[in-house]
Amino acid sequence: MSTLTVDRSLVERLVRDALSHHLNGNGRAAAPAPRAARPAKPAAPRLVVNISARHCHVTQEDLERLFGKGHRLTPQKALYQDGFFAAAEAVTIVGPRHRMIPNLRILGPCRDHSQVELAFTDAISLGLDVPVRKSGDHRDSPGCYLLGPAGMIELPRGVIRHERHVHMGPDDAAYYGVKDGDRLHLRVKSSCSAVFEDLLCRLSPGAKLEVHLDTDEGNACDLPHATKVELFK
Repeated sequence: MSTLTVDRSLVERLVRDALSHHLNGNGRAAAPAPRAARPAKPAAPRLVVNISARHCHVTQEDLERLFGKGHRLTPQKALYQDGFFAAAEAVTIVGPRHRMIPNLRILGPCRDHSQVELAFTDAISLGLDVPVRKSGDHRDSPGCYLLGPAGMIELPRGVIRHERHVHMGPDDAAYYGVKDGDRLHLRVKSSCSAVFEDLLCRLSPGAKLEVHLDTDEGNACDLPHATKVELFK
């Protein structure tokens, strides 16, 4: 049996060498490498929430049947989305058993389909049972008559309650992490705070961030006196 003799001076030198890699020249522990700065989160885009009151869209052909040959819509008030406007022209909508609502505003420009958008309260007043639909989706929807100064037209279908939705551009969609057709929720802080679920995301290149609620929804949450609005997943 042999005995291994440890060279104390060798051990001390090895310890000193190890410490020299850990300590800097001032005898202090070397500072850790700084972490890469995290990129700042982009600022939240400006959110506008508007009440979309009852209105209709018409084709150029239907407009001329209502207001006369060659008639063109007269812009009265620009809407928040560029290129869209409330027209000076309005019609009377006639439902079952001759129930009517006058001064139904036409929104321009003309479209490739005629359509009426009502809140549930409006539809009940007219005696209509309207489905909640995306604009242009007229499945299982009732029709009505529209009366103008030059004539009357019958819509066999196309009276809907336009589902709550949010218009947004590509940068807005990237911020919220959504794509066209996805859903977001809206929180409204007011005297009657509320959360509206499943807003349809409608993405288009030139759109500005805007939520559309109908009059029933806007009144329910006291939107005119809201102190904060927030979109979230």
